[in-house]
Amino acid sequence: MLRLPRLLPWWWPPPAAAFPVKNLGLRKVASGVSSPGSASPRALNIFDRDLKRKQKNWAARQPEPMKFDYLKEEVGSRIADRVYDVARDFPLALDVGCGRGYIAQHLNKETVGKFFQTDIAENALKNILETEIPTVSVLADEEFLPFRENTFDLVVSSLSLHWVNDLPRALEQDTDEIQVNYPGMFELMEDLQGMGESNCAWNRKALLHRDTMLAAAAVYGEMYRNEDGSVPATYQIYYMIGWKYHDSQARPAERGSATVSFGELGKINDLMSQGKKSQ
Repeated sequence: MLRLPRLLPWWWPPPAAAFPVKNLGLRKVASGVSSPGSASPRALNIFDRDLKRKQKNWAARQPEPMKFDYLKEEVGSRIADRVYDVARDFPLALDVGCGRGYIAQHLNKETVGKFFQTDIAENALKNILETEIPTVSVLADEEFLPFRENTFDLVVSSLSLHWVNDLPRALEQDTDEIQVNYPGMFELMEDLQGMGESNCAWNRKALLHRDTMLAAAAVYGEMYRNEDGSVPATYQIYYMIGWKYHDSQARPAERGSATVSFGELGKINDLMSQGKKSQ
């Protein structure tokens, strides 16, 4: 099964139940959680950031950008769910590599007071999705953010950091997966281009011959074809949400302050019964 370039956000997600299959033209989405894998070596200056900006701008200029938003919409909603799991509100938040604002649209103003949304592509920012949260759009490269340290209460990023050079190995953890079934390899490539996710590595091949593409599509279909004739592609998703501590959040108890030892946990039912009898 094809494993695409890692689509980042990092969050350690609980095992996710599969969500219902969605009909996306001839594309079908399923879900799952992958097993741990080996970390890729850390490297510098792998990607052509200027080319990535052009790719994302091209994708945002297309007459129907929503046609290719299905994956970003899905991951944006999952990240929003994880924000809601944090028991506090966030007066000022930042979305790094926001695209058209796939996270903010799923959040409310009771949770986030104001949202700064940054992206390398100006056309994506011009077509930002509506949200009830007050937002500020900032044209900026994820590698050179124009903000002072300790500015934000919450930082999120969705499907952007996989094109950033020199990511820490810490992001290489157990991963969420979304599987999409395509009619064939060429439909997959069409969608990646429509998402603005075409390859921008410096060592990419400028041109692939038609015979090479046809041969690759044939091999891919032969090796991985589903019973219904479609071919699967697996998107590996890494979630990352960082937030600043707030006084409203509970703090861990001081060391040695516990009144029950771990050894007594096995007797918890007996202890509770005794407590009820003494009342």
